[in-house]
Amino acid sequence: HLGNHRQYWRDIILGVNDGLISTFLLVVGVVGSGLSSTDVLLTVVAGALAGAISMSAGEFVATKSQNEVLQGERQLERHHIEDYHQEELGEVSGLLEIIGISVESNASLHGQLLEHYGADSEALLKIMIALEFGMIEDEERSPVAAAVTSGALFLLGSLPSLVPFFLLQQSASSSSAGSGEGLIWATIATSLSLLLVGAIKTWATRGSCVASAVENLMIAGFGGILAYWVGNLFEGMVVIQN
Repeated sequence: HLGNHRQYWRDIILGVNDGLISTFLLVVGVVGSGLSSTDVLLTVVAGALAGAISMSAGEFVATKSQNEVLQGERQLERHHIEDYHQEELGEVSGLLEIIGISVESNASLHGQLLEHYGADSEALLKIMIALEFGMIEDEERSPVAAAVTSGALFLLGSLPSLVPFFLLQQSASSSSAGSGEGLIWATIATSLSLLLVGAIKTWATRGSCVASAVENLMIAGFGGILAYWVGNLFEGMVVIQN
């Protein structure tokens, strides 16, 4: 089992995958438009920082809003238990049947559970939240943790596209040939990283490692072709206008 951090796997996979794919597509698009390796590097750095900040801010607001909605639902459920106790017990009876504890299959256990929850309003609130909303209090996500995780991993995901152009600047002059070389290395590094992320994801989901890795790679490959074509198209339009 993944333990107490499983609710953050969405932020982990989303952050690093978005960083890998969106930064790579940015590189492909600007290289396709004919920018020099220096311009590509500056564009990628700006894009990576903007993407990480946007990802963090979005995750913070979204997670905080989700928690506030759940807190509101929890408070409403508490009022329902206080004002409509028997009706809420009736709901629990139906929910127990959904998870296999029906009157027909185990009347004694079903009755004992209803008696317990009928006598303990706090326990009734917790079982209603767990069965009706599908969550427990220990799995509530921290907005700060979600924001930091997704933002930091977005930056990490941008590195395979950024590092090749940074290294080019240390070893050669910026030229369109350098951009092409940087794109080749960025493609290799990003492809390997996407395969690795796909494999790690299946470690957590217990799915097919190969299928997930190839799926990740195909999505980026299709997007890369489209981004390069659009970059070339805009370069052609600018040349024609000039």
